[in-house]
Amino acid sequence: MIQETDAVVIGAGPVGLFQVFQLGLQGISAHLIDALPHAGGQCVELYGDKPIYDIPGIPVCTGRELAERLLQQIAPFQTHWHLNTLVSGLTLQPDGHLLVETSQGAQLRARVVFIAAGVGAFVPRTLKVDGMDGWVGTQVHYQQLPASVDVTGLQVVVHGGDEPAVARAVELARRGAAARVTLLHRRDVFQASDALLAELQQLRGAGRIAVVAAQINAVEVAEGRLAALRVVDAEGHPHSLPLDMLLAVLGISPRLGPIADWGLALERKQLVVDMASFRTSVPGIYAVGDINTYPGKRKLILCGFHEATLAAFGAAEAIKGDKVALQYTTTSPRLHQLLGVAPGAAAAPAGR
Repeated sequence: MIQETDAVVIGAGPVGLFQVFQLGLQGISAHLIDALPHAGGQCVELYGDKPIYDIPGIPVCTGRELAERLLQQIAPFQTHWHLNTLVSGLTLQPDGHLLVETSQGAQLRARVVFIAAGVGAFVPRTLKVDGMDGWVGTQVHYQQLPASVDVTGLQVVVHGGDEPAVARAVELARRGAAARVTLLHRRDVFQASDALLAELQQLRGAGRIAVVAAQINAVEVAEGRLAALRVVDAEGHPHSLPLDMLLAVLGISPRLGPIADWGLALERKQLVVDMASFRTSVPGIYAVGDINTYPGKRKLILCGFHEATLAAFGAAEAIKGDKVALQYTTTSPRLHQLLGVAPGAAAAPAGR
């Protein structure tokens, strides 16, 4: 079933979130799609707890805090979310509308589309082990366990050596629901904060986390289920590691993916846009943030915010077929109504 919408925004990083806000000020509703299971994009994945100092009016915040502020800012606009979802197709229709198809089977017919995908869709790095793919989504998960998964009484193996993997293992051990938590990495050395490493050591000492230094080379299947991993330690000795659930936390990597097949003008894997409205070579499709290129381009969140603002005005004028009057959130009754704030309320979300 095809869903009709004004706009689709591809990418829920900071620029994509701000794009939704600017569209909301223009009275344009949006569906928001992201490959990750949460909003924030690479800003949360790569800089979740690292300080950012160049956001106007915010002396310092982490990537996660920035995403939370932006989510609060778009709250007045009824955004339709499609997380943990890839865009599988984007085609221009004879009537000028755009059909967006997703990996989850959704079909969105939009008047305008905004690509805010950074350097591409960030997708989890996967295990290249024969027989592993057949268990993905049931006994094998990447980056984090879905909220619907119950680990009570299960043997859970967390695979990875960086801070997110250590954090997932520690969290599972803290909850105490799993019968056994094992942290698997090629060596018994982990990259994480001192506090997290200290907690890991404490949980190891208490027998609540086991650490196995080895590499996976095969899977063992018994009675129609994934029963164990075949691993090889540093001395080359093979072992069988029983499990009920595998959580592989191996990081994420950007993938341009189907964007390259959408017939848009590209330059060094970036979408070429005009600087007035940030429209691509295809009418109705705009690109903002690190995915685009133009003379003088700078890959900064601040620049992405500027691009999203002008793109929203450009799209609004294309939809309405007329010039859009500039209004300010401090004085416009229309914007106050859209934002759900009383006239003259303190701390207007944006504008002047």
